[in-house]
Amino acid sequence: MRNEIELESIIEDYLMGKLSQAEATAFEQLRSTDPSVDHKVVAHKFFLDSLKEYGQVLSLKEQMNAAHQQMDTAQLTEELKPHPSLLINLWRKNKSAIAIAASFVLLAMVAVYSVQHNTKQNGSYEMMRRELAKIQKSQSTLIRNFKNSSKADTAPVRPAKFGGTGFALTPNGYLCTNLHVINGADSVYVQNSKGDSFKAKVVYQDPQYDIAIIKIVDKDFSSLSALPYKLKRNSIGMGENVYTLGFPKDDAVLGEGYISSRTGHAGDTTAYQVSIPVNPGNSGGPLLDNQGNVIGVISAKENQVDGAAFAVKSKYVLDALNAIPSDSLGRKTASVKRSPLQGLTRTKQVAKIQDYVFMIKVYN
Repeated sequence: MRNEIELESIIEDYLMGKLSQAEATAFEQLRSTDPSVDHKVVAHKFFLDSLKEYGQVLSLKEQMNAAHQQMDTAQLTEELKPHPSLLINLWRKNKSAIAIAASFVLLAMVAVYSVQHNTKQNGSYEMMRRELAKIQKSQSTLIRNFKNSSKADTAPVRPAKFGGTGFALTPNGYLCTNLHVINGADSVYVQNSKGDSFKAKVVYQDPQYDIAIIKIVDKDFSSLSALPYKLKRNSIGMGENVYTLGFPKDDAVLGEGYISSRTGHAGDTTAYQVSIPVNPGNSGGPLLDNQGNVIGVISAKENQVDGAAFAVKSKYVLDALNAIPSDSLGRKTASVKRSPLQGLTRTKQVAKIQDYVFMIKVYN
């Protein structure tokens, strides 16, 4: 217990800049070799930032209360309130216009609430979620719904509230996505590149890394061929070219960029920062390098930095797979040096992986 307290004290001195140059260098060396220490540093920094923000909120409240106490609200109300007869005449002359204006205000409030209700924020973070129940369905969606209507175990008729992307981990239907995509769902369906929908269930959740593993349990689902990509356990360097395939709309969208930082928000060593423009619906999509190795899972984007997005490193996906019984997984995804996509052009790589990337539909 004493060692833990001393470590917390050293971490706080390190973050506050109170350590000497030699002490700071020694501590950074310890942090780079001990992941548990590094994780505590990240958690403590988040805690200190939260305290600072809370203090700022309290200070603002005190200033507002002080200003309110100096105001003579009774006198202002008496001076500024309209005469009752004026209100009555105004209503009689303009009640139609007022009713129309009130309708527009109500619609605006509903629209703002819908956007805010379906946007998950954490500080400057925005966890990427799919747009709420699109009013207009494209022709391709209508065709897909008609095609799937003959299935006995089809998706619910009501539109999906949220959505995202997932990718195959095993040929027999285990998929990886973000936990925030499926969290709180009553039912989950996945849709492949051909427009076929299948029922799925959540089999593993990891809140720490925002990872979820789901399993297709639809009787009409046929096992996939051998996966064309491999999960890479080792990290890659800053500046490496990367790409992702996801569903910010009804069709798959390719995004390309590079690793802009080997750490995520606030120095989080469990994630990469990538320079790929992403949108709601990309969450849970695979992040691949030029050789076709899956190196991460797209998870979040930074509001205040244009083009900045984050991806959980694939090492933690492999750890999640190891938590599932091997007899259920069938043939596991191996962590090997060479990917079947290595040496192919980007066009051919995308053509091979598109059948292994799925749209996630969530119903509440």
